[in-house]
Amino acid sequence: MILVTGGAGFIGSNLLAGLEARGAAELAVCDRLGCGDKWRNVAKRELAAFVQPERLMDFLAANKAAIEAVFHLGAVSSTTETDADLIVESNFALSLDLWDWCAKNAKRLIYASSAATYGDGTQGFDDDGSIEHLASLKPLNAYGWSKNAFDRRVARIIKGNDARPRQWAGVKFFNVYGPNEYHKGAMASVAYHTHSRIKKGEKARLFRSHNPKYQDGGQLRDFVWVGDCVDVMLFLYDNPQVEGLYNIGSGKARSFLDLTNAVYGALGRKPEIEWVDTPEEIRAKYQYFTEAKIDRLRQAGYTKPMTALEAGVTTYVRDFLEAADPYR
Repeated sequence: MILVTGGAGFIGSNLLAGLEARGAAELAVCDRLGCGDKWRNVAKRELAAFVQPERLMDFLAANKAAIEAVFHLGAVSSTTETDADLIVESNFALSLDLWDWCAKNAKRLIYASSAATYGDGTQGFDDDGSIEHLASLKPLNAYGWSKNAFDRRVARIIKGNDARPRQWAGVKFFNVYGPNEYHKGAMASVAYHTHSRIKKGEKARLFRSHNPKYQDGGQLRDFVWVGDCVDVMLFLYDNPQVEGLYNIGSGKARSFLDLTNAVYGALGRKPEIEWVDTPEEIRAKYQYFTEAKIDRLRQAGYTKPMTALEAGVTTYVRDFLEAADPYR
């Protein structure tokens, strides 16, 4: 059995689809569905179990023999969440509990960190997992801090040669886009929001630049197709000897204007853009550049090319957002 926490979420549900496509029959999910359409993210999957987070540790105890690996993707992932106690409980304390359980029971653990750990990027985007490097990072919000706090704890455990899972790997997702993100609201990708505005007859909306080094729409992000994220996690699963902390991004920063043009291009339409000021409340902490350094991932043996922005956006728009059924 493979357990995916956050399995009904965006990346988690895509991972379930990838696991099922390769023949994994015993898939368990730990998540909350709420009152919206989030359940549709897993509606096509055959599940062995669906567990609410408060029942997770009991489920692990009852299924200790059956569980082979845990993909821990569940988290409070909003970068604007202000309840730091909730963030600590979900993103740090639960992660430590899962680490301890996997270590005690010789299970494999692949967990989600985040590119939010890099803060404003002045320290670079190197997935160096050393104690010293992780301590130098300065996340800009409680979400990024909580992810870095767990990375730092893992680094200390590894250096001390303390108990660890049979395999462990952390992955730092950059700006992921793709199907099944529809429940995320304001936190969904710019690709999704741009398509939604176009379909409503509105212009795409982008922030003006408040940095003289960047033109309007020239702010740069590492946009990564969700299918690439799944492929990397499956690579880690297929190679239990690979351990460490790894960025998952395209490795190539592209502008928001590039992304917007790609959405219009996939629809065969001429771009129309409405420019708005970056909100005052986020302007001082706004990131103008992110780009995943993926050398360590390549050195670990992952050789598959990352999906180019235009190709990924075209697949997303034509095969999902424009389809009668947009779910994977």
